[in-house]
Amino acid sequence: MSISISRSDTDYVLGERDRQLILATQEGLPLVPDPWAELGRQLGLPADEVLARFQRMQEAGVIRRVAAVPDHYRLGYRFNGMTVWDVRDDAITDMGRQVGELPFVSHCYRRPRHLPYWSFNLFAMVHGTSGAEVEDKASQIQAVLRDTCRGHTILYSSAILKKTGLRLRKP
Repeated sequence: MSISISRSDTDYVLGERDRQLILATQEGLPLVPDPWAELGRQLGLPADEVLARFQRMQEAGVIRRVAAVPDHYRLGYRFNGMTVWDVRDDAITDMGRQVGELPFVSHCYRRPRHLPYWSFNLFAMVHGTSGAEVEDKASQIQAVLRDTCRGHTILYSSAILKKTGLRLRKP
């Protein structure tokens, strides 16, 4: 079985080996020093082929990224604040890049405004062990944004959502 992925800039056929790799990693990469070699061992592939397949799938847009997804609560970070910012449109690209590079920002992205109800266009997620820590990190973001920012607020998480990546049905 293969799954064809079509986008405007690429066509990608998800072959059986790629499907096996996705199925083998749906619950995460093996927690070993060389996860590519371990996946290769499980599937009878060389480690460099496993890595090359993941890279091709990422380039084609089949997978967005391979990254660690920590359980912030188990690590003691019980305050999760989505900081939202009203940044001047002429500065958003540069400011978004700078905010996204801050070591405590787990993800940062631009979103459209919905005036007159929602003026915020830059979102940056931060985590802390207290509300005061999240607010301090927001102050550091404010220092980066300086006068390009016309306002902001912090939206705190009220529930834990299950984070999952690409899921395929098992045959």
